[in-house]
Formats: sequence, C-alpha cells, structure tokens
Amino acid sequence: MALIVQKYGGSSVADSEKIKNVAGRIAKAKDEGNQVVVVVSAMGDTTDELIRMAQQVSEQPDERELDVLLSTGELISSTLLAMALESLGYKAVSLTGAQAGIQTDSSYSRARILCVDPQRIVAELEKGNIVIVAGFQGVTQDMDITTLGRGGSDTTAVALAASLNAEVCQIYTDVEGVYTADPRLVSEATKLKQIDYEEMLELASYGAKVIHPRAVELGQLYNMPILVASSFSDSPGTLICKEASMEVRNKVRGIAHDTNVAKITIIGVPDHPGIAAAIFEPLARANISVDTIVQNASIGNITDLTFTVAQSDLVKAMSIVGPVIKSIGAKRCVTDSTLAKVSIVGTGMQNTPGYAARMFRALYEQGINIQLITTSEIRITCIIAEDRIKDAVQALHKAFELEIA
Repeated sequence: MALIVQKYGGSSVADSEKIKNVAGRIAKAKDEGNQVVVVVSAMGDTTDELIRMAQQVSEQPDERELDVLLSTGELISSTLLAMALESLGYKAVSLTGAQAGIQTDSSYSRARILCVDPQRIVAELEKGNIVIVAGFQGVTQDMDITTLGRGGSDTTAVALAASLNAEVCQIYTDVEGVYTADPRLVSEATKLKQIDYEEMLELASYGAKVIHPRAVELGQLYNMPILVASSFSDSPGTLICKEASMEVRNKVRGIAHDTNVAKITIIGVPDHPGIAAAIFEPLARANISVDTIVQNASIGNITDLTFTVAQSDLVKAMSIVGPVIKSIGAKRCVTDSTLAKVSIVGTGMQNTPGYAARMFRALYEQGINIQLITTSEIRITCIIAEDRIKDAVQALHKAFELEIA
C-alpha cells in the first residue's frame, strides 16, 4: 500500500461540481489501494475576494487578522471536499494546517514552514480515513494562524509528502503538465515527460506558474518526486525528479517569462564601501525581493545602480529607496514599470558555448532591445519591454527548436 499526497488548486475546486469531480479522482486513488492525503486551495477567486473585503473595512488591515481571514478560504474547500467523499461512501476527515502539524515562523502573509509534525495525519490514516488538509496555512509556536503566501498550497503538499515519506506528491491544476513555453503564447509548445528539480526551479522562479518555486526547493531537498498534471483530464503529466531522461535531448528545456517586472535606477551613487548595504538592507527588511542588479563602472567615485523588483512591490520599494537616496547623497532615482523578463533554461547549457549569442541574435532579429541581462549556470534572462514579450517567447522557442523537444 502506497501513501500518496495530492494537491488540488483553486480552479480544480472552484464550484460544487468540480469538488465532486475531485472527490471522484481521490476515491479512485483510494480504490487502487493507496493511503491518500489531499491538500486543497481555496475555491476559485476566494482569496482575492477575502482581500477585497478586508480592504473595504480597513485601508491597512492588521497582518495577523488578515492571515486569520485568508485561512478560512481553504477551510471551506477542505470541509466541502470531505463531505463530498463521505457522500460517495468514503471515510474522510478535514484538518486545518495547525491540526495537520504545520508549524511556521511568524512572518504573516509569507510565513516559512519550520517543521511538520504529522502525528494527527498518521493517526487518521490508520483509521482508514482519507485526510483532507487545508493548504496555504500553518500555526506559530504561540498558536497564531499564518499563511504561506501565493502558491503556499503547493509548498504545503510537498512538505507533507516529505514528512510522511510519501511515494509521490501529485500537484493537480488546470494545465496538463510543464511545457517548453506558455501554450497561450506558443501554440507549438510541447509537454515535457520529465524535468529535473534544478531546471524546474529556474523555470518556476522566472515566470512558469505551473508550480511554486518553494515547493520545488522542498522536493529537491527531500528528493520527493512531484507529478504536475491536470485535474480535468487523465492525460499523463510531467514528473519533476532528481534524474531526468538520459536520452539525447535539446540542451534548452524551456522558455520562461514574467511580466511582473519593474526597474529602479539610482543615479549618481557615491562609490564607497557600505553603499550597497545601505540600499538593499532596508528592502530586505521589508520583504521585497530584488532580482537583477547592475552597477556601472565608477567614474570619479560616482556610479549608477540599477535593480529590478516585482511591479507589485514598486510603490513600497520607492517609499524605502527615497529616504535612502538622500542619506547616501545620490542625485536622483528613475523607475520603469513597463518591463518583462524572458529566460532560456537548461542544464545542458553549462558546458556548451554559444547559447547566449543565439538568444541575443533571436531577439535582435525581432527588433527587441535588451535592457538588462542576468545569468545562472543553467539560465540566461533578458529584461525587455513588456509589450514585446510574446514576440520574444515565440522567437526563442523557434530559435532553440523546442517544438521538437
């Protein structure tokens, strides 16, 4: 008897009929002789609706109270799913994140999982129950409810799978797997049968929305296989695992893109020790992630510093950067919120020259200007104008022949 963890996203449980459909899929897994633990997201757009409600009663909702409010979305879907399973004749029990033993730090709205004590889940499985866990949430040492941020249910599922030594963690969503590019932009995009953790982490971190990067990180850390598949069909999904196929394949595995990009340039920055820390430490304390960082060569001990943040963080970032500019004696600051990033990803690029040149040539032939470039061992990312992102993704997909990946 195998123990499997399944996760169903908000689109999979958006209404009562879809909840019944998910109950049928879970029942099938149980009938196949498996012990089944299920993690669910809130129904449809419930989380967004709860945020709107909070903002209607308070311009700046208290973070603790907001997390308590947002956690209720997953409680609704988990209890309804348990009821649907019971109506099919299966024993099921719903658990909150706290009841499931998910302990977190106290960073409201973006808490990190510290540990998982699955004792209650194990006890319920031993009773023959299907266990339905509310995703996206946990509890602090002081018993305060926290939420894990966007994509938190993916993280919940992989964390539970690791703590329970599950055979596999199955992430069910509204897409049939991981594609070489977003099929909405590239009709020739192909579904990958397998992809390794490192490549998937880069794709997820740089725009692929199919699974949250934190979930991939956990999967890699605990060597937990993750299957990404559709809850609306029986099509085979994509397996994220330690070793991808040994067959000869394209060294570029996929194209990722992200339109949630804003650029901040601080002009006339004094070039001496401590300046970078003075700029980036306040941003870190405000939980603002900085991506690409470029500093010009110093002339007369004066330089320009450019970095990118999420568009959604731009206003907050500027409220922090503004006072810093004055304190360090920089001249001024300019921003651009009309940007996007496009990336090519593949472990095969590590020791093979020419991929950067090929990427730049493909963008040049489309008349796409590159504003910034950032790289890792297996990724090359270009910051470009947001209105050219579709052209860029299509051009790169063709240039690297991913339609036959």
